[in-house]
Amino acid sequence: MERISVTVRLNGRNVLQFDAAAYQRLEAYLAESEGLLEGDPDPAEIMNDLEQAIADRCTQRLAPDRPVVTLVELEAALDEIGTVQVAGSNGSVGTASTASTARPAGAQPLRQHSQGALISGVCLGLARYVGLDVTWIRIVTVVLVLLTGGGALVVYAALMLLLPYAPLEPDGPEVGWLPGKCREFVEFLRARLSGGTVTTS
Repeated sequence: MERISVTVRLNGRNVLQFDAAAYQRLEAYLAESEGLLEGDPDPAEIMNDLEQAIADRCTQRLAPDRPVVTLVELEAALDEIGTVQVAGSNGSVGTASTASTARPAGAQPLRQHSQGALISGVCLGLARYVGLDVTWIRIVTVVLVLLTGGGALVVYAALMLLLPYAPLEPDGPEVGWLPGKCREFVEFLRARLSGGTVTTS
Protein backbone atom coordinates (compact mmCIF):
# COMPACT_ATOMS: atom_id res chain seq x y z
CA MET A 1 0.00 0.00 0.00
CA GLU A 2 1.44 3.34 -1.04
CA ARG A 3 1.94 5.84 1.74
CA ILE A 4 0.13 9.16 1.28
CA SER A 5 2.36 12.22 1.47
CA VAL A 6 1.60 15.92 1.44
CA THR A 7 3.85 18.51 -0.17
CA VAL A 8 4.34 21.62 1.97
CA ARG A 9 6.17 24.86 1.20
CA LEU A 10 7.69 26.22 4.41
CA ASN A 11 8.78 29.85 4.63
CA GLY A 12 7.84 30.29 0.99
CA ARG A 13 10.87 28.46 -0.39
CA ASN A 14 11.48 25.14 1.38
CA VAL A 15 9.46 22.37 -0.26
CA LEU A 16 9.19 19.18 1.80
CA GLN A 17 7.00 16.12 1.77
CA PHE A 18 5.29 14.96 4.98
CA ASP A 19 3.38 11.78 5.61
CA ALA A 20 -0.22 12.18 6.73
CA ALA A 21 0.48 11.96 10.47
CA ALA A 22 3.40 14.37 10.27
CA TYR A 23 1.36 16.82 8.22
CA GLN A 24 -1.43 16.85 10.80
CA ARG A 25 1.10 17.45 13.59
CA LEU A 26 2.73 20.24 11.59
CA GLU A 27 -0.61 21.95 10.98
CA ALA A 28 -1.47 21.73 14.70
CA TYR A 29 1.93 23.11 15.74
CA LEU A 30 1.73 26.05 13.34
CA ALA A 31 -1.86 26.82 14.35
CA GLU A 32 -0.89 26.75 18.03
CA SER A 33 2.05 29.06 17.35
CA GLU A 34 -0.14 31.53 15.46
CA GLY A 35 -2.53 31.56 18.39
CA LEU A 36 0.26 32.37 20.84
CA LEU A 37 1.36 35.24 18.62
CA GLU A 38 -2.07 36.83 18.40
CA GLY A 39 -1.65 40.56 18.99
CA ASP A 40 2.08 40.53 18.26
CA PRO A 41 3.16 43.45 16.01
CA ASP A 42 4.95 41.18 13.54
CA PRO A 43 3.69 37.59 13.74
CA ALA A 44 4.47 36.90 10.07
CA GLU A 45 8.22 37.32 10.59
CA ILE A 46 8.21 35.05 13.61
CA MET A 47 6.17 32.40 11.79
CA ASN A 48 8.61 32.57 8.87
CA ASP A 49 11.49 31.97 11.30
CA LEU A 50 9.61 29.02 12.80
CA GLU A 51 8.92 27.48 9.40
CA GLN A 52 12.56 27.93 8.39
CA ALA A 53 13.71 26.25 11.61
CA ILE A 54 11.33 23.34 10.96
CA ALA A 55 12.56 23.00 7.37
CA ASP A 56 16.22 23.06 8.45
CA ARG A 57 15.82 20.44 11.16
CA CYS A 58 13.63 18.14 9.08
CA THR A 59 16.01 18.34 6.12
CA GLN A 60 18.93 17.41 8.38
CA ARG A 61 17.11 14.23 9.35
CA LEU A 62 16.19 13.11 5.84
CA ALA A 63 18.26 10.44 4.14
CA PRO A 64 18.59 10.39 0.33
CA ASP A 65 16.45 7.25 0.16
CA ARG A 66 13.77 8.66 2.49
CA PRO A 67 12.43 11.93 1.01
CA VAL A 68 9.26 11.99 3.14
CA VAL A 69 9.31 13.46 6.66
CA THR A 70 7.69 11.10 9.14
CA LEU A 71 6.02 11.93 12.43
CA VAL A 72 9.04 10.66 14.36
CA GLU A 73 11.39 13.00 12.49
CA LEU A 74 9.02 15.95 12.81
CA GLU A 75 8.54 15.41 16.54
CA ALA A 76 12.31 15.34 17.04
CA ALA A 77 12.61 18.61 15.12
CA LEU A 78 9.82 20.26 17.10
CA ASP A 79 11.37 19.08 20.38
CA GLU A 80 14.55 20.96 19.42
CA ILE A 81 12.65 24.10 18.43
CA GLY A 82 10.22 24.13 21.34
CA THR A 83 7.18 26.40 21.44
CA VAL A 84 6.90 30.09 20.76
CA GLN A 85 7.55 32.09 23.90
CA VAL A 86 6.24 35.62 24.13
CA ALA A 87 7.42 37.18 27.36
CA GLY A 88 4.69 39.03 29.24
CA SER A 89 5.10 41.17 32.34
CA ASN A 90 3.97 38.33 34.59
CA GLY A 91 5.98 35.64 32.82
CA SER A 92 2.94 34.31 30.95
CA VAL A 93 2.29 34.41 27.25
CA GLY A 94 1.87 38.01 26.17
CA THR A 95 2.83 40.42 23.44
CA ALA A 96 6.42 40.73 22.31
CA SER A 97 7.81 43.98 20.97
CA THR A 98 10.47 42.32 18.82
CA ALA A 99 10.99 39.02 17.07
CA SER A 100 13.96 38.24 19.29
CA THR A 101 11.77 38.06 22.40
CA ALA A 102 9.49 35.62 20.62
CA ARG A 103 12.04 33.34 19.05
CA PRO A 104 11.60 29.57 19.36
CA ALA A 105 12.38 28.28 22.81
CA GLY A 106 14.57 25.33 23.66
CA ALA A 107 17.85 26.52 22.17
CA GLN A 108 20.48 23.82 22.37
CA PRO A 109 23.73 24.01 24.32
CA LEU A 110 26.55 25.71 22.44
CA ARG A 111 28.25 22.85 20.61
CA GLN A 112 29.63 22.04 17.19
CA HIS A 113 27.38 20.00 14.92
CA SER A 114 29.23 17.92 12.35
CA GLN A 115 26.07 16.63 10.67
CA GLY A 116 24.94 19.25 8.18
CA ALA A 117 28.13 21.30 8.63
CA LEU A 118 30.20 22.83 5.85
CA ILE A 119 33.52 23.05 7.71
CA SER A 120 33.56 22.03 11.35
CA GLY A 121 30.06 22.81 12.59
CA VAL A 122 30.73 26.05 14.49
CA CYS A 123 28.21 28.11 12.51
CA LEU A 124 25.58 25.38 12.73
CA GLY A 125 26.13 25.13 16.47
CA LEU A 126 25.80 28.90 16.91
CA ALA A 127 22.63 28.90 14.80
CA ARG A 128 21.02 26.21 16.92
CA TYR A 129 22.13 27.92 20.12
CA VAL A 130 20.54 31.28 19.24
CA GLY A 131 17.60 29.82 17.30
CA LEU A 132 18.41 31.37 13.91
CA ASP A 133 18.72 30.01 10.41
CA VAL A 134 22.29 28.82 9.87
CA THR A 135 22.42 30.70 6.56
CA TRP A 136 22.39 34.03 8.42
CA ILE A 137 25.20 32.92 10.73
CA ARG A 138 27.29 31.86 7.75
CA ILE A 139 26.67 35.16 5.96
CA VAL A 140 27.71 37.13 9.06
CA THR A 141 30.81 34.96 9.39
CA VAL A 142 31.87 35.61 5.79
CA VAL A 143 31.28 39.35 6.21
CA LEU A 144 33.36 39.41 9.40
CA VAL A 145 36.19 37.51 7.67
CA LEU A 146 36.20 40.10 4.88
CA LEU A 147 35.95 43.10 7.22
CA THR A 148 38.73 41.86 9.50
CA GLY A 149 41.06 40.84 6.71
CA GLY A 150 40.84 37.23 7.78
CA GLY A 151 41.16 37.98 11.49
CA ALA A 152 37.77 36.39 12.17
CA LEU A 153 39.26 33.08 11.04
CA VAL A 154 41.33 33.08 14.24
CA VAL A 155 38.13 33.35 16.27
CA TYR A 156 36.57 30.55 14.21
CA ALA A 157 39.62 28.36 14.77
CA ALA A 158 39.49 29.07 18.51
CA LEU A 159 35.81 28.14 18.68
CA MET A 160 36.56 25.04 16.63
CA LEU A 161 39.11 23.94 19.23
CA LEU A 162 37.13 24.97 22.32
CA LEU A 163 33.52 24.06 21.58
CA PRO A 164 32.53 20.47 22.33
CA TYR A 165 31.00 18.34 19.60
CA ALA A 166 27.35 17.32 19.70
CA PRO A 167 26.80 13.55 19.61
CA LEU A 168 26.11 12.16 16.15
CA GLU A 169 22.44 11.36 15.57
CA PRO A 170 21.86 7.82 14.21
CA ASP A 171 19.10 9.04 11.87
CA GLY A 172 20.82 12.31 11.02
CA PRO A 173 22.57 13.20 7.75
CA GLU A 174 26.01 11.82 7.01
CA VAL A 175 29.03 13.84 8.08
CA GLY A 176 30.74 15.39 5.05
CA TRP A 177 34.39 14.77 4.26
CA LEU A 178 35.68 18.16 5.49
CA PRO A 179 33.59 18.27 8.72
CA GLY A 180 34.70 14.69 9.40
CA LYS A 181 38.38 15.53 8.94
CA CYS A 182 38.01 18.65 11.12
CA ARG A 183 36.40 16.60 13.86
CA GLU A 184 39.15 13.97 13.69
CA PHE A 185 41.85 16.64 13.83
CA VAL A 186 40.28 18.52 16.76
CA GLU A 187 39.72 15.35 18.77
CA PHE A 188 43.29 14.22 17.99
CA LEU A 189 44.69 17.59 19.09
CA ARG A 190 42.61 17.66 22.27
CA ALA A 191 43.79 14.18 23.18
CA ARG A 192 47.42 15.18 22.66
CA LEU A 193 47.07 18.38 24.67
CA SER A 194 45.34 16.58 27.53
CA GLY A 195 48.02 13.89 27.58
CA GLY A 196 45.54 11.21 26.59
CA THR A 197 46.21 8.26 24.32
CA VAL A 198 45.30 8.65 20.69
CA THR A 199 44.11 5.52 18.94
CA THR A 200 43.56 5.09 15.26
CA SER A 201 41.33 2.59 13.55
